[in-house]
Order: sequence, then C-alpha cells, then structure tokens
Amino acid sequence: MAFLSFLYHLLITPLMLLFEVIYTIAYKLIGNAGFSIIVLSIAVNFLVLPLYRRADELQAEERDIQAKMAYRVKRIKQTFKGNEQFLMLQEYYRINNYKPIYALKSSASLLLQIPFFIAAYRLLSGMQGLQGMSFGFIKDLGKEDATFMIGSFAVNILPILMTLINVISGILYTKGHPVKEKIQVYGLALVFLVLLYHSPAGLVFYWLLNNVFSLIKNIFYKLKEPKKILFRIFAAVGVAILIHTLIRNDLDVRQKIVLSIGCVLLMLPFLLSFKKSEKEKKARPKDLLAFLFGALFLTILTGIVIPSAVISSSTEEFFSIIKLSNPTNYVLRSAIVAAGTWIVWGSIFYFFMSDRSKSFFSDGVWILSGTAILNYMLFGKHLGILSSSLQYENAPSFAISEYLINTLAVLGVAVVLHLVYTHFHKISRICLIAGCVALVPISMSNVQIINIIYDAKTEYYFNYVYGKEPSFELSKDGQNVVVLMIDRALGPQVPYIMNEKPELVEKFDGFTYYPNTISFGGHTNMAAPALFGGYEYTPDRINQRSSEKLADKHDEALKVMPVLFGENGYEVTICDPKYAGYSWEPDLSIYDDYPDFKCYNTTGYFDYFEGQEDADTVLGRIDNVRERNFFFFSLTKISPLLLQDTIYDGGVYNEARSAEGTVTNATVQGVSGTSKSYGYNADFLSAYAALQHLDDMTRIVDGDQDTFLMMTNDTTHNECLLQEPDYTPEVIVDNTEYDAEHADRFSLNGVTLDMSQPIQIAHYHINMAAFLQLGEWFDYLREMGVYDNTRIILVSDHGYDINTLGVSCNDEDMESYMPLLMFKDFNATGFTVVEDFMTNADTPTLATSGLIENPTNPFTGHSIDSLLKDGPQLILCSENWNTYKNNGNTFLPGKWFRFDGIDPHDPDNWSYVDEH
Repeated sequence: MAFLSFLYHLLITPLMLLFEVIYTIAYKLIGNAGFSIIVLSIAVNFLVLPLYRRADELQAEERDIQAKMAYRVKRIKQTFKGNEQFLMLQEYYRINNYKPIYALKSSASLLLQIPFFIAAYRLLSGMQGLQGMSFGFIKDLGKEDATFMIGSFAVNILPILMTLINVISGILYTKGHPVKEKIQVYGLALVFLVLLYHSPAGLVFYWLLNNVFSLIKNIFYKLKEPKKILFRIFAAVGVAILIHTLIRNDLDVRQKIVLSIGCVLLMLPFLLSFKKSEKEKKARPKDLLAFLFGALFLTILTGIVIPSAVISSSTEEFFSIIKLSNPTNYVLRSAIVAAGTWIVWGSIFYFFMSDRSKSFFSDGVWILSGTAILNYMLFGKHLGILSSSLQYENAPSFAISEYLINTLAVLGVAVVLHLVYTHFHKISRICLIAGCVALVPISMSNVQIINIIYDAKTEYYFNYVYGKEPSFELSKDGQNVVVLMIDRALGPQVPYIMNEKPELVEKFDGFTYYPNTISFGGHTNMAAPALFGGYEYTPDRINQRSSEKLADKHDEALKVMPVLFGENGYEVTICDPKYAGYSWEPDLSIYDDYPDFKCYNTTGYFDYFEGQEDADTVLGRIDNVRERNFFFFSLTKISPLLLQDTIYDGGVYNEARSAEGTVTNATVQGVSGTSKSYGYNADFLSAYAALQHLDDMTRIVDGDQDTFLMMTNDTTHNECLLQEPDYTPEVIVDNTEYDAEHADRFSLNGVTLDMSQPIQIAHYHINMAAFLQLGEWFDYLREMGVYDNTRIILVSDHGYDINTLGVSCNDEDMESYMPLLMFKDFNATGFTVVEDFMTNADTPTLATSGLIENPTNPFTGHSIDSLLKDGPQLILCSENWNTYKNNGNTFLPGKWFRFDGIDPHDPDNWSYVDEH
C-alpha cells in the first residue's frame, strides 16, 4: 500500500464513512436528498463544534501572546541583525514560555477544515444518488447549479452565495483581529470559491450550509449565555423529532425506541441545566494512557480480531478463481480505518478537549471497550450463515426479551465500569493494557490461519485452476450421462415455476419430476455424500464408520460415480465437486489417482459482466465493498442489539448509494420489501454466469464415445431478487407492478406458498433463473442433436428452511429436507410427475440404471441400489455446516428426525428422535 493511500485511509476514510452513514440514515427517514444534506451539515458541525471552539481558543491565545510580545519583538528586530537577532528573539521567547511552532495555533482551524473538506468532497461529488435530484431552485444536485447563463458561461449562484456568507462570517469573526488573520479568512473564502465553482450543487450546498452554520456560530458567541440558548434549541428539536417519531407508522418499535433515546439525549442538557449545584464540581481523574490503550484496544478488536475471525473461519470464500489475492489485505485495510477512527481522530478530539472533558473521554473509551467485548462475546450470536459479502442469509432479528436483556446488561456493565474508573482509574488502565495484550495473540493466530490457507491455495490454483478452461464433451452417437447438482434447489417450487412459465414444460420435455423427495441433511456437508455416493453415505451410516475422517468419507462419495463410470469406459468430466477435500473451493486433487478424468472449477471462472467491463474492475469493486464493510461489520458486532440492525442495514451497512436505490455496479444487494432491490449479489453472479456459459463449455463430438459429467452449481444457493418477468440480475429491481398483476402465481392445486418475506421470494427468483438457463441449454442440446441420447439428472443436496409450506416438526422447518429431483432418460418424451417416495440418495441408482450391470461401490464393494430406502429414514438437523469446524470422524451432535411415509409435505410423516 502506497504511503499516500495509507494516509488517506487513516485520516479521510473514517470521516467519509461517518458522513455517509449520517446522510444515508437521514435519507431513509426523510426521503429527500436536499434535506438529508442539511441534516448531514448540522450533525457534522455540531459534532466538530468542540474542535473548532478549542481551535478558536488556541487561535485567540496565540493572538493575545503575539500582541503582548509585539512591541519587544519589533524593537529586537530593529536593533539587532543576523545571529544576534535570532539569539535575542530566542531568549525573549523563552522568557515568555513561547516557541515559534506555537504560531501554528493560528492555523488550527484551517488545518482541521482540510480533512473534513476532502471527505465531503469525495463523498458528495461522486454520489450517484444525487444525480437528477432537485431541491428548491436547484434543478440537479448532481451537477453544477447553472442558475442562469451569460452567453455560454454558466453562472452558479450557490458558490457565489457560499462565498458571500463566508465573507460576512469572516467580517464578524475577525473584527479587531490582525490583518494577517483577515487575509487568511478572506483568502480561504476565495480558494473555496475557485475549488467549488464547477462542483456538483449537492457538494456546494453542503459547504454553503457549513458557512451558514459558521456565521450563526459567530453571532451566537456574542449573545449572553449562549449555552443555555443552545440547550433550549436542542430540547426543542428533540421534542419535535420525538413527536414526529411517535406518529410515524412506517417505523417499527425498535426504530422508534432508538430515535426516542436519541431525542431524550438531545433534551438531557436542558433538563440537567435546572439542577442546582452549590458545590464546586469535583475534579475528575484525567488519564491519557487509559484513553490511548482504550483506543488501541478498540482498534485491535474492530480492525483486526473481528475481521480476521470472519475470514479465518472460511478463508476460501474470500478467494477469487480469476485473481487470487491474500485476504489479509481486508484485515489490513480494516485495521487502518479502525486506527484512524479510534486512535487518530479519537486523539485529535481528546487533544482539543478541556481537562474535565478529557476525563469523560477516557471514561467513555473505557466503558465502550467493556461493553464492546460484552456485546461481541455474549450477544448477537447464532445469526446464521454469513456470506463473503458480509450479508446474513436470513436477516438478523431479535426478540423483545433479547433487546431488554442486552440493554440492561450494557447499562449495568457501563455503570460498574464508570464507578471503577471514577474511584480506581488506574485499574481501568491496567485492564485495558491486559486486554490489548490478550487480543494480540488472537489476531496473530487468525492471520496465521489465513496465510497458511492462502499459501496452500496459491500452489493449488497454479497447479489445478489457472490456464484450464472448463469444458466437457457430449457425443452424438454414444450415451451421455449428466448429473447436475444444483445446490439448495427447492423441489416444492417446481410446479409453481412451470405454472408461471409454461414454456419450460416444453424445454424440459422428457423429464420426470419427483415431488416426494427428501434429503438426509439440511446442509451440504451432511446431505451431499448420499447424493453422490448413495445410501452408504447418509449421515447415520457415515457416523457408523467412526474410525475414518469425515473428509475422507466425503471425498470417497464424490468419487463413487466418476470412478464407476470411468471403469466402464465412459469419458469422465467433473466440475465443482462440492466440498472436495472438505474445502470451500473444491480441491480437484482428490482425483489425482485418475489422470483420465477432466476436472474443473467453473464458479467464478466466468464473468457476468463480460463485454461490459473487465474482470479486474469487477473484482476491484468486490474488494472495495469488503474493505469498507468489514469495519462496519465489526461495529455491528460490538454494538448493543438495539443498534445492530441500524448499522447492519440489510447487509449494505448504510452505503449512501443504497439509500436511494441508484447503485450502478454495486456488488452487494440491498432489499426493500419483496419487490425492490438495489445492487447485485456477487456470489449469485459467479454461479449464474457458469449456467449462462453451459453452451460454451459443451463440446459436441462425433462418434459413439460414452460420456459422464458430474457438475455442481450454486445459482440456487445465493438468494437475491431478480427483475421479473425474465428473472435476470439487474442493478435496480422493481417488480411492484408485476407482483401485483401475478399475485396468484403462488397458489396451485389448493396449495399456496407463503411468499410474504424477501428471503422466500428471493429463493423463488433464483430457482426460476436456474430453470430458465437450464431450459436454454436443453434447447442447445436439441439443436446440436445430443438431447435424446443424454440422460440428465437434476438434483439438489437439500432444501432450505424458508417456511413457504408450513411443514414443521419439533419447531424445525422440514422444507430444509425437500430437495429437487428430476430425471430425464434416453429418448424420453413428455413432462411427467411421479409421486413415488424418493431420496436424493437415489441419484447413483438412477445414473447407472440400465447402463452398468450390477453396479457396486468401487471403494466398499457394496451394491449400488435403493433397497435401503425401504422403511424409516434418519435425517440429521444441524447448523454445523462449516467443514473447518465439523471435520472429525463423525458429525458434531445435532437433532435427528425420522421420516416414515411417502409424502414429505405431510407433517405426520415426520417425527423427532433425539439429539446426539
């Protein structure tokens, strides 16, 4: 990282992120870009008011001492020359306890403005959401205002008005001040006029508001008792916002509570002003070391520990098959932003505070450190699967009791920590130092894990991935067998998909759909082995082989069909064997003993934006989003539960572009209800692009060579909203009209799917998208003359608990165990539905039926058949999906269910066994 880039992320990025969050939240509450800029200006100015006030005091101190020394300094300069003059001035300065460097005090206010100006400029000048937004006489906040034209020259009123206000404020502020200060103020006004004259109106409007605030501030200082007046204004604003909050119907209870607390805090100074205090305020302990170690503790926790813990738990998710880079770069960037936030800007605020305020600052950092650990370690746990874009698959939600317990715990810990600091502040310093020391080895361990995996994967990628373009052959005269595992495809949705898109029935000609299909687990590590290897690899039978590693048994299952077909003369191709090597990115080396096998990883190989922009640009955006959001994810984890949803913000973490639904090229999708979204899901695009390129991967060859293809695709695993009716990824999705017109599409044969939640509708979208792309591929196979001589099995490893059917047992959604199973045999015609009881462990039997006589497992010697399907089936329900953790000889304990019957949609066929 270049030094200038380091400085930028250290000094500017924290401010820019703060501005972005304030603007985004304001826009969501107000819904108007202009008023949101006003809120941003007011909030930022009040936030930095103590800094500027202290800077003004320093400037006044410098001005007074310069005035006091002016006469003597002038005499010395008139009387002495050269070194003698220098020595005399040095001695005079020493007598007056003055150093020449103190002259910088007069520029403190200017120096403070520079980073704030850069941050505002970077945010508002490039904010896409301001494009085309009007406010008052401003036609477009995203462009220069160009109020009127003089010939071909655009006259921009806003920068001129900004400069006039700046000059008026300067006249009031510099009254009686030296000419040098006046020149500085007026010169700065001229500089801003030149810099901002052709800038977007939104940016100039923001800076104009800052100048208005400065003008009001200068007038305010001349009033009697300005503090009391300010407190009254705060209280009035707090009351107004509180009333507005309580009467709004579009805010939920949590939002109203958070806003109400904010309003009470605004009113608090006014209420406390009535408290009469006859005693002199007690001196409070001021502890610079406590503050610094508190800031360091928060930096390590939010910048290194939490991001590295996320990455080390599933490092390979943060790799790209196109361009491999070390994920510790995300940790480094997050650490720099955290250091800039807590240490640099925290220290700047601390430096400009009064001694009493410094004490409160140290106390606050101590309390924040303690409550941060409390929230991170004890609350907001078990929120489900977190994607590499730092979005949970299910939006986090908490019960009222959880909010209450967490709030009481945070308040209780805060009170205790405050008392400790007040009476034993040296103990707080020791605890913070110990905390920093404790976090260092945790950070180092996480980073070491990341580096070890990265080093191993670097070698693997060069040997098995790079330079290998995915392709597979289908012969015109031989027998082709295709097993396509579509991860998490939902079997129960097939009838509704076919009903909405009846043209798919023709495209899927020859297929048989099995609605009464179950899987043996709710996650890939538990459910996929049986799919690939048959009934020998159900979770209970895998556990019976307790002397062998889970990873070895999983890899064995992945090799059953390829080896069996390979031994029977089939040309074998394998794409994306799920969890091969118990690795997130399939480890193709498990097939090294079979050099004739062609093995590829397709997910991430193809670029959805191909032809629009290069892959490096797309990857750069993904990196930028992760680098930004890791710090916000850390803030989410250390915050009280009441604030976590506000910071998390649906997984877009208050990105300004997402506030207005005008994201172009965004790689994280934010969802608004069930019909609108903004941004792309990068993980979905990686898998979806592979389906789009099935035609390109297919090599049609003459002759009668038999072929076998086993492939996995994750399109149905990465939920997102798509644009109807074509179900395509779009940067802005708005299905309001289509959803209203087709509200009945989820009712069929007396059964209505519950599609009231975004996650439910998103899963329908991605399943539809997969079917549409597969339909296109099937048309291509027909065109090339290989459809009829190709046996195709479409199957998923498991379903998902989105509760569209309402089938539950022991409070568990059984839809997790209802996978897709569809089968097309050679020369089959028509689209049929067979309601026989099936499991996805029937896949090897379906694949080999009639092709391989008496098929046996090449590793165990047992027959491959479906005899074990007779009778009750045991299903493992567990959230231990991560193979980094669940990688012993047997699966970690979970809940076991029994299915006994034919129809998995009937709750009576499910029963709870036990947990072991």
